[in-house]
Amino acid sequence: MSIEIRGVWKSFGSHAVLKDVSLDVPDGELVALLGPSGCGKTTLLRILAGLESADQGEVRSSGEEISARSARERNVGLVFQHYALFRHMTVAENVGFALRVRRRPGAEISARVDELLALVQLDGLRDRFPQQLSGGQRQRVALARALATSPRILLLDEPFGALDARVRQELRRWLRRLHDELHVTSVFVTHDQEEAFEVSDRVVLMNAGRIEQVGTPAQVFEEPASPFVMRFLGAVNVFRGHVDGERAYVNDLVFAAPGATSRKSAHVYVRPHELEVHRTASGSSRSAPRSASSSRRKGTVRASRWSSTSARARPSRSRRERRSTSRRGGSASSRRPRRSRTASPRAGCRAAAFEAAWGQFVEA
Repeated sequence: MSIEIRGVWKSFGSHAVLKDVSLDVPDGELVALLGPSGCGKTTLLRILAGLESADQGEVRSSGEEISARSARERNVGLVFQHYALFRHMTVAENVGFALRVRRRPGAEISARVDELLALVQLDGLRDRFPQQLSGGQRQRVALARALATSPRILLLDEPFGALDARVRQELRRWLRRLHDELHVTSVFVTHDQEEAFEVSDRVVLMNAGRIEQVGTPAQVFEEPASPFVMRFLGAVNVFRGHVDGERAYVNDLVFAAPGATSRKSAHVYVRPHELEVHRTASGSSRSAPRSASSSRRKGTVRASRWSSTSARARPSRSRRERRSTSRRGGSASSRRPRRSRTASPRAGCRAAAFEAAWGQFVEA
């Protein structure tokens, strides 16, 4: 079941949360809504579910207008971050709740519950209560409950946000395998880049109520459409320079800038993994962008140098402090400040080298 969103606006009071949002989700695709907190991800999901109404625009499912329909009429499965399970019901009763509300026959409910519990690998826990389950198991129960009515669309609002890192990683892989088996059109909200890249077919980058870019994980990472996308998807170095004749100049470096207009002030964005820092025969360090793909340019930073200031294991002491120590009868080594446990000398050396290589080019 495909989803079409056209020109959706939504405001709470004077604050516009969604601004002219349009998006297509093909049938059977798993799409991630990715962005910082407050960008409008959850509001868009709630509009799809029928829990919120848009101020303007329309939502279609397989070409059929559903904006005026209630959540029940849309046949949408919704999974919340904090499970929302009924504490007084067993696992089996939670999963079959929606079917009982719709007054399905008992035999049909029992068969469907057995099928779903086997699907989410909880068939041995049907008689337990939610408080007797782990966080990962509760989330699987919530997902099974959402699938009970065979929804046309599955919506997940940060489904792994309340879990620890290890369980989140396991459930991400499990959800991906489950989707490949069921092929239900799914949209899930997250602010975790790794989560979105691992699970989804396509990623929708949102910022301040607007969609910045839509594409596969590889596309949005390798071909960012805006500075926001570049900065949001991991660490980035920003070089200040100028553009002249479709070429960007940063000191002695020259980058191809196809389609760019000439300007006196411009920025070049480079990922850390696209750079190499190495020592030359003369002893000075040089840094050059790697040429692993066509989007990376060759060049050399000539003004870089190595610095070991941050690699010092302990602070140096003044002559007066050393004299004071010897007069008290203690050895210099016994009264030296303890080495910090939060930073190792090696880590400090790497940081110092990186700052020396790029500090004069990165914009403050």
